[in-house]
Amino acid sequence: MKTLMTTDGSQMSMRALRSAGTLLRKTKNEVDLLCVAPELYIPEMKRKAARQRAARIRESYRRRIALETEAILKKAREALAEQGIDANPISQTGSPSDVILRLAPDYDVIVVGAVGRYHSPNLGLGPVASRVVEKAHGTVLVSRELSGEERLRVLVGVDGSLASRRALATAAACFDLDEAEITILHVKETPWIHLGLDREWFDYSGDATSLSDPEIQFEEELQREAENLLEASRKILENYDYSVITMIAEGSPATEILGEAENGGYDLVVLGATGVTDAKHAMLGSVSAKVAAQAVCSVAIVRHHAE
Repeated sequence: MKTLMTTDGSQMSMRALRSAGTLLRKTKNEVDLLCVAPELYIPEMKRKAARQRAARIRESYRRRIALETEAILKKAREALAEQGIDANPISQTGSPSDVILRLAPDYDVIVVGAVGRYHSPNLGLGPVASRVVEKAHGTVLVSRELSGEERLRVLVGVDGSLASRRALATAAACFDLDEAEITILHVKETPWIHLGLDREWFDYSGDATSLSDPEIQFEEELQREAENLLEASRKILENYDYSVITMIAEGSPATEILGEAENGGYDLVVLGATGVTDAKHAMLGSVSAKVAAQAVCSVAIVRHHAE
């Protein structure tokens, strides 16, 4: 397992690193620590004296930014070392998102803070994290401060797709769940949800004739499917000797996942980035960015690209 952690030296970035250090497995995990310094842009000068001044400015900036980057990486490495993680420092210059995306294919997990040093902590996702979540292959961990509870609480969203099965496997393989409380959540997404209607929009009196109603039959089929899916998902994690509980909700997947994540005091939400698209499901990938942006806890997005 190879992990790329990123830092810009801000307090939010340091908190994100510490959270990631707690969430991720430490054994057999090779960790690189990346700090990307912005490039200095100076327009081309025509006069020789101006070009010479520009060259001196560039060299002064290069020396200064090298020292600052070295200090940032040193502080971040010390913080990770306190958690038993020996991280290999890497410094680059350029666009942070471009550098991260260029390096991403070499890693199993990419760790980014939700926002950078120049953005409000209430922003949701900053531009770097947002682009990495959208474009990076593999697993992206948007790391936020932990709840502070002694035991980690982990929520895994499943929809029956290959992506959500891979999310389960990734959760077991990459994250330290040995002592965690794990909940698997499936959201039933009935067609009338998208019309802004609740489940009582049709008249269901509970008698025998009503049970033949197509809407009732459809909802009963969704319920059976949800129960079968959760049982299969539970068995996947039980293969790793994890104890899990299962939940079924009904509504908009993003809304239900975000609500459970906040109300349940979770430390981590794990989602597949693509999902099935038939009439009974919404594509899970369509809500992963919303959950990553709005969740109060860390979110791991496991992306699967179709062959």
